[in-house]
This record gives sequence, C-alpha cells and structure tokens, in this order.
Amino acid sequence: MTILTVIPARMAAVRLPNKPLADIHGIPMIVRVMQQAMAANIGPVIVACDGEAIKEAVEAHGGVAVMTDPELPSGTDRVHAAAEIFDPKGAYQLIINVQGDQPNLNPDDLKMMATFMSESDHDMTTIAAKSLDEGDRTNINVVKIAMKSVPIGSKTQAHYFSRSSIPSEGKDLYHHIGVYGYKRDVLKRFVSLKPSYLEQSERLEQLRALEDGMRIDVVVVNSIPQSVDTPEDLEKVKKLIAA
Repeated sequence: MTILTVIPARMAAVRLPNKPLADIHGIPMIVRVMQQAMAANIGPVIVACDGEAIKEAVEAHGGVAVMTDPELPSGTDRVHAAAEIFDPKGAYQLIINVQGDQPNLNPDDLKMMATFMSESDHDMTTIAAKSLDEGDRTNINVVKIAMKSVPIGSKTQAHYFSRSSIPSEGKDLYHHIGVYGYKRDVLKRFVSLKPSYLEQSERLEQLRALEDGMRIDVVVVNSIPQSVDTPEDLEKVKKLIAA
C-alpha cells in the first residue's frame, strides 16, 4: 500500500482551548491519535500542525510533524499542504485524513478502510458505524449518513451527510466517523473547490465533494470512537482509555 496518513491539528479550538495538547493520562491527545494511527501499520503517519507547541509534543514522542500555514481555512487544506511538503514527488497516491480529536480510534477500523481504498476505484472513502443510541438522532454533533444498510465489514455509497436524522424514518442510523481517504489527485481537486452551498448549510465539508459529483464510499465498522470537543468529552475519553 502506498498510503500516507495525515492528522491535522491546530490550537484554535473554542470549546476546549489547546485541545491537541489536552492531557490524557500523561500523553497529549494528538500523540494518542498518532499512536492509534501508527498501530494500524498501513504506512507513514505525520501530524500537520500550525505551531511549535504541537510540533514539539509530537517529536518528543518520536513522531513526525509538518508545519503548515496557520491561515489555511480547514483541516483538509492542512492535510493537502502537509502531504505536498512531506512527499513532493508523489510517492504516496492514497492519503488518509484522521481527525486529531479521536484518541481511541480503533486501528483495525483504519486498516479495514485502507484495504478497501487500495482495492477500489472511487474518489473518497470514509467510515461509519451503526448507532444504537436513540439520542444520536437529534444530536446535531453526531453526523449521520444516508446510505444503504450493509453488514459490518462491507462498504456502500454515501448519498448525503447531515446533522439531522436521515433517513427520517429509517430504522438504521449510521454515525459518521471523521476519517477520510482520498486519491491524491482527488484531494488536490477538492481543496481547489470553493465551499459549496450544502457544505455551508450543514457545516459539513464532505458535502463539497458530493456537490462536485465525487463518489464517497462508506466502510461500516463496529465501533464509534469518542470525539473530544468539550471538557466533558475529555473526561469521557479518559475513563474509556483508563478502562
């Protein structure tokens, strides 16, 4: 596999200041995420950062950090910039974007997605898990996917992403997990596009790809990692990791 995994990280979070450096049992959160991505063993892992503090934390734990322009508008732009700096000759034609706030992401799920990426001809890939929590239907922080219901370990095509409950009467609710895989040229094309109407309406960047006619495949996995956006989320993930 010629896969490069990039974890975008920046210090500007509002609800949880200095989020990438949040302490989780003595290890910064961004390092925890990096370690989970490295455990998947699918290729090199780098952190795309916007400042020295994150770079120093990553390198202190044996990782590779790439400095990117702090003015870049999104994590995806940071992923693209870091890939170009780290691999200017284009040796890695598949890029995985792992969000920097999922410190208990399952490495096996990342490995499964990487396998589908290597074997399939598509534009983008992401992962999702079936949610059994009815509260997720009305939770706007949980992104849902309109897609065919398929077994764990299978993939299907995403038709739409929303913070609302979709399908409205569907018995299966799919919780989108913030991991994206791109063909290198698709990533370049994506960041060249202007933010789209649906993207801005839902505040979901992946809708830019769908509006441009790109195909996004979804691999169904078995676990939902705890995303960290608030101090309460941080306490939850500390308890999960301690257990």
